[in-house]
Amino acid sequence: MATLKEVKSKIVSVKKTKQITSAMKMVATSRLRGSQMAMEAFMPYAAKFAEVLGSIAGNAGEEASPLLVPKEEVKKVALILCTSDRGLCGGFNVNLIDKADKFMASELEGKEVSLICFGKRGRDWAKKNPAPIEDEYIGVMGGNIEFSIASSSGQKMINSFLEGAVDEVYLIYSEFQNVARQVPTVKQILPIPSLDDVAGGQEEDTEKSSLPEHICEPSSDALLGEMLPKNIYIQIYDALLQTSTSEHAARMRAMENATKACEDMVGELQTIFNKTRQAAITADLMDIVGGAEALKG
Repeated sequence: MATLKEVKSKIVSVKKTKQITSAMKMVATSRLRGSQMAMEAFMPYAAKFAEVLGSIAGNAGEEASPLLVPKEEVKKVALILCTSDRGLCGGFNVNLIDKADKFMASELEGKEVSLICFGKRGRDWAKKNPAPIEDEYIGVMGGNIEFSIASSSGQKMINSFLEGAVDEVYLIYSEFQNVARQVPTVKQILPIPSLDDVAGGQEEDTEKSSLPEHICEPSSDALLGEMLPKNIYIQIYDALLQTSTSEHAARMRAMENATKACEDMVGELQTIFNKTRQAAITADLMDIVGGAEALKG
């Protein structure tokens, strides 16, 4: 059985750990609010952009932009993986990496895959993967994410697609549903699957007919060619915002669980401490009683 000093030392150590996890939970909660506000503030712009783009797409042809035209044979695929730069967020990064691993093993088997990594955790995994790292963005996740990062990476993907360096581009990110649920998601961004997807998935008859009609100058095809690249930037930026928000939510929940685990551990150690102290007192009393009986004899 452990001595009283050892048990007391463990209790002090666990209490200090609890203070750290509690402070980290508060920091994660504060950052979650800021990240969630940024994500929610971007949603109206993205929704209005999709509405206008959907209206214009309804008047344009399928050949309005080469970004809409799928390649006859898909050999080269680029995979954009969004993870966090830091750990201590439970299974957040593991789930995203597992999603990428399974997607590459099932859907991209036999194809030449290159990786674009947002976040250090995904980059570290990619280094152990046979697929080459095309580009990496470290230190941009978890804080204030600039739209220029999404636009520059998106423009690189568009150039690679138009030049024939890649045939398809997929995006893997964490979709933020609520504080308790973040879902690893795969989305194809190039070639753009269809004009219906560009429009935000409106129904063919009812919802499309309710969209306002926009007067286009120049033509719808020319305007669509300018707006489709920006749609790629918006999708990447939205994925980064959702992944960042999901990271803070996962870290907050992980630190909350760690704090509760420390509380339970302190309770168990306190019970052990009491039992050990009681055993020591009992042993001392037995020694005193034994000595007294020996003197009487």
